Amino acid sequence: MELLWILVKILIVFGVVMLHVAYATYFERKVIGHMQVRMGPMRVGPHGLLQPIADGIKLFFKEDVIPTPADKQVFYAAPLICLISAVSSLAVIPFFEGFAIANINIGLLYIFALSSLASYGVVLSGWSSNSKYAFLGGLRSSAQVISYEIAMGLSLVGVMMMAGSLNLTDIVHAQMSSSFKIYLIPQFLGFFVFVVAMLAETNRTPFDLPEAETELVAGYFTEYSGMRFALFFLAEYIGMIIMSCIGVICFLGGWSGPFHVPGLPFFWFVIKVYLFIFFYYWVRATLPRYRYDQLMALGWKVLIPLALFNIVLTGTIKSISG
Repeated sequence: MELLWILVKILIVFGVVMLHVAYATYFERKVIGHMQVRMGPMRVGPHGLLQPIADGIKLFFKEDVIPTPADKQVFYAAPLICLISAVSSLAVIPFFEGFAIANINIGLLYIFALSSLASYGVVLSGWSSNSKYAFLGGLRSSAQVISYEIAMGLSLVGVMMMAGSLNLTDIVHAQMSSSFKIYLIPQFLGFFVFVVAMLAETNRTPFDLPEAETELVAGYFTEYSGMRFALFFLAEYIGMIIMSCIGVICFLGGWSGPFHVPGLPFFWFVIKVYLFIFFYYWVRATLPRYRYDQLMALGWKVLIPLALFNIVLTGTIKSISG
């Protein structure tokens, strides 16, 4: 019976997240369109609501082209590594009280491990394509991941110290019993570092250097087409949702809110995640892409020292107050 309930939870989470991924692309185009005084998708369905379905059908039937000099086995595997790593991270996300596929004690560590694994897919896709543009995109991604994963990991150490746990449900409970009810206020430095590292970790503007269209013609997935190309996009948008969920759980109090909404235990969690997703779109429409040297300097010279300072500050305050 327990196994059946786990399978039901997997189907629910996978189905809801994939629906959100499909319409995240639609809302991104709509939001950025309105920010740039355009209409966005309008032709397929009322106000373009069927555009994601049309895009999916188009990508499914497009020819799957594989370069002759490519390392075919690695070329096939790279997008699957990205997608499977992203989807597997959903297993430990508590969407509301008592609802997580796997409530394990090392939830944060598990997500860090899988996000590191996802970067292998990007690096391998750049290498296996046997293309200069793709190879440069893969190299950029490997350097970017190393620098920003360190910053992201350190930004959450303060949260771990305050909550005394790596379990995501325990972190939410610790916030609910804290004086501010959220860790955003005492951990504002960690939150700032996390948000910047989150954008870089998911290869989003202004840190989308691995796939810079103006320089690298889409970078690491230049040689991909059809559904293999779509798998990279699915992995990217699932990654955005996961990073948003981690931000909500670790800094914004998870599913807790100012008042209870009967029958909708996930209401506050979803609203907060949507705010994070909107922030991704807002940044993309507002900020220009960083130069690569600026990207690396920001990671190593600004974010990592800030995160280390936040750890020292948190430890000092805990030792004084404790």
